[in-house]
Amino acid sequence: MNGGGYEIDAPVGRSLAQVLREDLGFTGTKVACGEGHCGACTVLVDGVPTLSCITLVHTVDGAEITTIEGLRDHPLIDAFVRTDAVQCGFCTPGQIVSASALVAANPSPSRDEIRHAMSGNLCRCGTYPKIEEAIATWRG
Repeated sequence: MNGGGYEIDAPVGRSLAQVLREDLGFTGTKVACGEGHCGACTVLVDGVPTLSCITLVHTVDGAEITTIEGLRDHPLIDAFVRTDAVQCGFCTPGQIVSASALVAANPSPSRDEIRHAMSGNLCRCGTYPKIEEAIATWRG
């Protein structure tokens, strides 16, 4: 978990998001729809963007999980601020987590690749062009 080890005795049926937020205090992971449609709850499970609101915690036993808290020094955060991609901020953690997986696999993604990779992350404020710009220019 964010580079550290945690052992949790969680009942079967609890979501990863519930355990992260309620048991471990990683409240940067947001839950909006609770149905896996919006992407606000995105975390990395073994480097893969995963919707934590619909992922049962027992299915990720032994996996490396990265939340937004584990990315606090990632250059994407500065890029989101620089391009004003942060409006209300509710979706931002999930956006940055998804974007971090994209740039880890492809440090210079095309605009089409960015749009495709980010298609599962919704933003009610409509900052999609700014989010795209942040990812396209994340290295400054």
